[in-house]
Amino acid sequence: MPPAAATPVMTPHTCIVIGGPTAVGKTALAITLARHFSTSILSADSRQCFRELNIGVAKASTAELEQARHYFINSHSIQENVTAADYETYALQSLEEIFRSSPVAIVVGGTGLYIKALMEGLDSIPPVAEDIRLQIISDFETKGLRWLQQTVAAEDPLYYSTGETQNPQRLMRALEVVRATGQSIRSFQQSSRPQRPFRILPVRLSLPREALYERINQRVEAMMAEGLLKEVESLLPWKQLNALQTVGYQELFEMLEGKCSLDEAVEKIKTNTRHYAKRQETWFKKFLSETAYLPGEAEKIIEDLLM
Repeated sequence: MPPAAATPVMTPHTCIVIGGPTAVGKTALAITLARHFSTSILSADSRQCFRELNIGVAKASTAELEQARHYFINSHSIQENVTAADYETYALQSLEEIFRSSPVAIVVGGTGLYIKALMEGLDSIPPVAEDIRLQIISDFETKGLRWLQQTVAAEDPLYYSTGETQNPQRLMRALEVVRATGQSIRSFQQSSRPQRPFRILPVRLSLPREALYERINQRVEAMMAEGLLKEVESLLPWKQLNALQTVGYQELFEMLEGKCSLDEAVEKIKTNTRHYAKRQETWFKKFLSETAYLPGEAEKIIEDLLM
């Protein structure tokens, strides 16, 4: 009798989603898993997709990119406004292509909203006029959180009774939606999420905070040594674009405008990156998985994924 056909490593189609804070080691793990499963990598990073951004977004090196095919890396220009909805469409199309040649795909990144869009879909909330948004931001900056809470309680009591009342970003979002549409933001939020035609296996990377912060500090120093300032100088004419409203670029733009010294700008990058990493850690722990792996535990991760 002929030997039985080999069973695929994972079936049905499986999407391994790697998330975690910046500088934790996601890229290296993604490449290791991609090589192990002979597959491709889909980035979930809202800045690494831009061709003009390199050093400041910690984009994978040419050597790393050659080890596995990457999607959503160098795929767009900073002149384009890429939204989470755009990412969802791009990601689903890319995964469909990857699954034609492999039962496994690797998704990796630190942009939580993009990962959420891929895993769960997005709420279909109508666009809000810019003047409404800017007025709410201005009022909040002038009048504070208490004013914001009272206003949302009055104008969108449904959200206020069920939402995050200590989170100003969520409160402002609820307020702008109700003012733009006359309806509670809750009326637009989906009660059921779309079913994805693949299995999702989450992998959360984490490090002790002191170790992560030291990595961040070292990465920023390395970026400066690699020529981040020169990269930022070349992008100065486009500093107003949404793609450049990000840590590592804004601080150096301020330095180039004479608002601080180079040393002060570098320290700001380190501080702001650490704050961002802390927010990422909190989000991924809540959304992706309570259980976390260390970045050097690739063998254990593969073993657990195959269980």
